[in-house]
Amino acid sequence: MNKDEIKYLAFEEAAKLVGAIQEEEDIQQSNKRILTVYSKANKELCWFDYDDVMQDIGDVAKADQKEAVQSYILAHIPDWALDI
Repeated sequence: MNKDEIKYLAFEEAAKLVGAIQEEEDIQQSNKRILTVYSKANKELCWFDYDDVMQDIGDVAKADQKEAVQSYILAHIPDWALDI
């Protein structure tokens, strides 16, 4: 494995760690949104680019979008988030 490859937590482990996923404006880029992930202790763990996530989940019915985003993010929580 390449040293730059990201290792992800198991979905179940990520689900135990993550308390909230909040859509926010990127303070460094106007008109850009990010999805910030917080722990159950309300600590910021990591963030995802909103447009990238939406592209990766593909064409999902509006009613299923929230669940699809949550599932995608929980499957992509980096293992270093445990150290925060």
